[in-house]
Amino acid sequence: MEGFIGLTRRNVKVYFKDISAVIFSLLTSIIVFALYLLFLRGTFVDAIEGTMKGLENLINKDDLDMFVNTLLLVGIIGSATITIPYNCLSTIVKDRERKVDYDVLATPVKRWQIIMSYLCAAVVSSFVMTSLLLTIGLVVLNSMGDMHMTALNVLSAYGVVFLGCLSSSALFMIVVLFFKSFSASGAFFGILSAAAGFVIGAYIPVSQFSSSVQTVCNIFPASQVCALLRNSLLNGIADQMNSSIGGVDNGIFIDALKESMTFNANVFEKALSVNTMCIYVLVFTLISLIAMVVLYTRVYKK
Repeated sequence: MEGFIGLTRRNVKVYFKDISAVIFSLLTSIIVFALYLLFLRGTFVDAIEGTMKGLENLINKDDLDMFVNTLLLVGIIGSATITIPYNCLSTIVKDRERKVDYDVLATPVKRWQIIMSYLCAAVVSSFVMTSLLLTIGLVVLNSMGDMHMTALNVLSAYGVVFLGCLSSSALFMIVVLFFKSFSASGAFFGILSAAAGFVIGAYIPVSQFSSSVQTVCNIFPASQVCALLRNSLLNGIADQMNSSIGGVDNGIFIDALKESMTFNANVFEKALSVNTMCIYVLVFTLISLIAMVVLYTRVYKK
């Protein structure tokens, strides 16, 4: 156990010691924020206003602004749960390229403990970084107005972040095991950074895609993690907007808004409940964990 803890601590230090890696792991989150400032905010506002025709005078503009701003936070956090875990796992590729893995394999530490040390380091590092982003985002948004969030909403958001970091780390561990050079890993990261925002609906709501594309996007746990985040962070403000309407539309607007902004992932044209999404991500993570342990013992042979 001491060897496992020592390797985990070492991997965490390697990630945080490389400042450039830390910054690049936030690349997609930075892109989401930049695009939001340029035009994404207007796109989301227009989409929401299109569903609230006739209700404009009933819904507080501050609540609408808070809803859209929180959507931005969800996009930033969602993308961070993808790119940060992947960059944390780049340590295993660097070790392989520099032949450090030979020294690691020569230790008495068991194979499964070695692979789990890389995984745990990635989960810890990514959770710390993503939680920091979430905390900053919540503080900033709270200073701008009432977010209508309870302590339970906040705690559930951090729980979802942990689940997202764990599932992404387990999935990407399988991917990085096939890379023999850091340049190949970096090339894949470029593709990942570009695609992540679309898959999780940070740029365009996933609901705007065809049903088949929605299914493909929602197969990945990160997309469902984002849907869970929307439920944690946006349900309060959505309920407030619904209360402002006063039941005039029998809740049709809020239902349409939640469907449009993908509060529930659609797989094969079926909307998944919050509990189902949680179970799906957990099962996907478990399968990935088993696969990565089996794969590691085959790829890294003495």
